[in-house]
Amino acid sequence: MKVIGITGGVGSGKSALLSYIKGKYDCEIILADEAAHRVKEPGQPCYQKLIELLTDDILNEDGTINKKEMAAKIFESDELLEKVNAIIHPAVKEMVLQEITRLKKEGNTCFFFIEAALLIECGYLNIVDEMWYIYAREDIRRKRLKESRNYTDEKISAIMDSQLKEEEFRKYCKVVIDNSGSLEDAYEQIDRELGEAH
Repeated sequence: MKVIGITGGVGSGKSALLSYIKGKYDCEIILADEAAHRVKEPGQPCYQKLIELLTDDILNEDGTINKKEMAAKIFESDELLEKVNAIIHPAVKEMVLQEITRLKKEGNTCFFFIEAALLIECGYLNIVDEMWYIYAREDIRRKRLKESRNYTDEKISAIMDSQLKEEEFRKYCKVVIDNSGSLEDAYEQIDRELGEAH
C-alpha cells in the first residue's frame, strides 16, 4: 500500500481531485479537517484537554464542542491557538498512523491518501511515501474561493499569507498536479501518476 500526502494552498481544488481518485481507485482517504473534528468528540483523546484549556463555555447543551465558540476563543489569542494545535495535531497524526497500520494489516488497499493544507508543517513527510502538491495559479484560486465560498479578497489574502509559499510546496513534494486548467486535464495527470504506481 502506497501512502500519499495531498497538500496545496486554499482554493487549489484538492477536494475535487480527491473525489475523482476515490471514485476510480482502490484507496482510502482521510481528510485532516474531518479527523480533527473526530478527535474533539466526547470520549475522544482531545475532548477533555480542550475543555480544560478553554473551559466548558465552549460546550453545546448536549456536551459536544461548539465549533463557533471554540473558534471565537482561539481567535483572540495566538497563544491559545498554539496550545489547541498542540493538542489536536498529534491526535490527528496518531489517528492517521493507526489507520495506516490497520489498512496495511488488512492488505486490501492500494493507496492511502492523507489530505491537509498543513501536512508539511505538521511533520507528515516521514509518514507518507510521497507528497503531492495540488497547484493552481493564484488568480484561479481567488476566483474559485469567491464563487464557491463567497470569500472577500481580504479573507483570501489572509489565508494565502498564512500558508506555505509555492516554492516551499514544490521543494517537499515529489509530484505536482497542475489544477489551473480543466478538471479533465488534472485527472489525466493523476491517472499518469497512479497508473504507473500499480
